[in-house]
Amino acid sequence: MFILGISALYHDSAAALIHDGEIIAAAQEERFSRKKHDLRVPIQAINYCLNEASITAEAIDYVIYYDNPLLTLDRFLKNLLALGQDSEALIEKSAESMFGNKMWIHQKLRNVLGRLGKNDTLLCSNHHISHAASAFYPSPFEEAAFITFDGVGEWATTTIGYGKSNQLKILKEIDYPHSVGLLYSAFTYFCGFKVNSGDYKLMGLAPYGEPVYYDLLKEKLIEIKEDGSYRLNLKYFDFYINNVMTNDAFASLFGGTKREPESEITKREMDLAASVQKVVEEIVEKTALYAQKITGMKNLVLAGGVALNCVANGKLLGKGIFENIWIQPAAGDAGGALGAALYAFYQITGAERITKGSDQQKGSYLGPEFSEKEVKIYLDTNGYPYHSYTLREKNETLAKLLRDGKIIGLCNGRMEFGPRALGNRSIIGDARSIQTQSQMNLKIKYRESFRPFAPSVLLDDAEKYFLLEGHESPYMLLCVPVDENRRLPFDMKKFYPESGGLDLLPIVNIPRSDIPAITHVDYSARVQTVSKDTNPEYYDIIQAFKQLTGYGVIVNTSFNVRGEPIVCTPKDAYECFMRTEMDVLSFGNLILYKEEQPVFKEEIDWRERYALD
Repeated sequence: MFILGISALYHDSAAALIHDGEIIAAAQEERFSRKKHDLRVPIQAINYCLNEASITAEAIDYVIYYDNPLLTLDRFLKNLLALGQDSEALIEKSAESMFGNKMWIHQKLRNVLGRLGKNDTLLCSNHHISHAASAFYPSPFEEAAFITFDGVGEWATTTIGYGKSNQLKILKEIDYPHSVGLLYSAFTYFCGFKVNSGDYKLMGLAPYGEPVYYDLLKEKLIEIKEDGSYRLNLKYFDFYINNVMTNDAFASLFGGTKREPESEITKREMDLAASVQKVVEEIVEKTALYAQKITGMKNLVLAGGVALNCVANGKLLGKGIFENIWIQPAAGDAGGALGAALYAFYQITGAERITKGSDQQKGSYLGPEFSEKEVKIYLDTNGYPYHSYTLREKNETLAKLLRDGKIIGLCNGRMEFGPRALGNRSIIGDARSIQTQSQMNLKIKYRESFRPFAPSVLLDDAEKYFLLEGHESPYMLLCVPVDENRRLPFDMKKFYPESGGLDLLPIVNIPRSDIPAITHVDYSARVQTVSKDTNPEYYDIIQAFKQLTGYGVIVNTSFNVRGEPIVCTPKDAYECFMRTEMDVLSFGNLILYKEEQPVFKEEIDWRERYALD
């Protein structure tokens, strides 16, 4: 049985295809359209999934959408009724999307596929069931509690439940407009970052500040109970009224208007980030305690956009509330396509769910790959010079280049599903270098200097560098402390100004450990453990670097520039390579050096093509 799952029309549209419960392919539409967070019907992602399985649309048994449009309409109409005469802005903001697109998703998909499965009927899953299914079914656990946190899906914003065998059951739910995801997005917006794509920036900024607004948040903005449930004070928010997240009352509470994008970051923004991060961590911990209490489970799975907050995840792991935690790597809306497909399979067939001791996500390497022959055709056709190596020569060459301070782009194997690059569409560098973080931020990624980079570390060596305490982190979703023996003295507070902004670049360039490029200002790191079983090619590159330097850890960031989706094709990779100050590009055993390439000209400057966010 083939089942196609679809997420679309909100953000991060995606398609996922499963065959008899096995994940065959999954990808976000943005990787093909080159429009970040593309929300349109994922036509190109659907076509990719069908091609990967070597089938046509006629072979699909069922098509399922990750959300229930009727329940979403119910929320929209009741929101209008509650606002009464103040509903004009909400109607202007959302009516066309609701009535012109979301209510017609079945017809839009029929236009792409011809028929919606063999019964020509679109199945719909509830949004948070899709999230829960995306976390539970691929996990290695026979049974587990689940928690889902996001902005909103239909009515729900937070759910607690459990998965057992092939069944899922929601036990508790918090509904809109009370949402920890929307609370975090409100602070993202107020601090001058873009909602959805800027939440990572707020999380990265938080360690530079102090949670001085924490008590004020809990007094004015949110009431948090001991079971993790919460309520927002809507007096300070406008997200349920119009297209802005906060209002004048919110601004007055925090000493003035919101920060304008691209303007100077001040101590206020750092402290706001630290404060809301602390609130989120408190909610996550209390919710987990309650989930364990009412389910009695020893395992926990997480999904929803808030589950991408790796700092909160790391803190939760450290509390030991659950013995094991597994987080869906595509935890946001994109992963809902996968969850919906898996949920449909188990509910329709009643098939037994068999766990094999490891997860069934396949390392999240679920996107397209390109053969060496295909890459050579592209390079030769365009006259781009390259060098061909044996596998061993390639690994040794890349290791030496990393040791010598070169920044390398990797475009190998199947593209990752989810927002993290995990070695197949990655930019890598030497974690031992003091300059790597600022160099990669300012000259390669063209983004804010303060944003941290993640380490990729050999699984067997992980505890030499990080306090993982026997846990794996294959999907870069746990932020944990760097080993104390590797740390260097560093006091963030001495850099705080009396007033005004703070130049973060000098702080970034101060070493905080013997692996400074991936050690954040609070001595934390967002770790990816690399297993030879899951990604032998990437593992061998790091292993070759270890043999040369003694360090089994490197820097890993996604292969893209600011505002651009992660690269997909050889063409995407080459163009990104040429528009940045990256030194080397590797397509498997083919290596390209920047100084050997012809002059590269684009008809449209990439800054215009990818609107900066």
